Amino acid sequence: MSAGVLEEAIKKAAIAWVSVGDGPAYGLWCMPVENSLAVVSGPGEQFAPGLAQAERAVMRLRGDHGGLIVQADAVVSRVLPGSPEWDEIAPQLATKRLNASGTADDLVTRWVETGCALVRLTPADDSAIGSPDLPAESAAAPPRDTPARVETRRPFRLHRVRKR
Repeated sequence: MSAGVLEEAIKKAAIAWVSVGDGPAYGLWCMPVENSLAVVSGPGEQFAPGLAQAERAVMRLRGDHGGLIVQADAVVSRVLPGSPEWDEIAPQLATKRLNASGTADDLVTRWVETGCALVRLTPADDSAIGSPDLPAESAAAPPRDTPARVETRRPFRLHRVRKR
């Protein structure tokens, strides 16, 4: 697979499907930074179990048509608050955060206070698998159990509805 496809997918990425170990893949909003992706997770932010402590993860990126075009192993490196890298990436990532209350500086301050993890996903060398080599079957998983799913009763109808 061409490294150019991976680079272009990273440049255009707004969401990436990231899985840690044998766990399920989670759709995470992200921001391209050079040849890697920056992702924030933690309290009050997106749910990415194990990503902050992981050394490696698998990231799946989509193309312009919305389908999977590349999958790659990624080296996970945590960006620590106060570092020059944090001072460069965190404010940019905060401006990309949709529906955030307050300014970007307030959001960055909240990330530090609540212990959110800012990680950088950098593709490992020669680990990318492109469209021709991806499996043909769907990678869709059945829905996970959640307490949010409840049985609902049928809607009330005043008059009988005829079937056609």
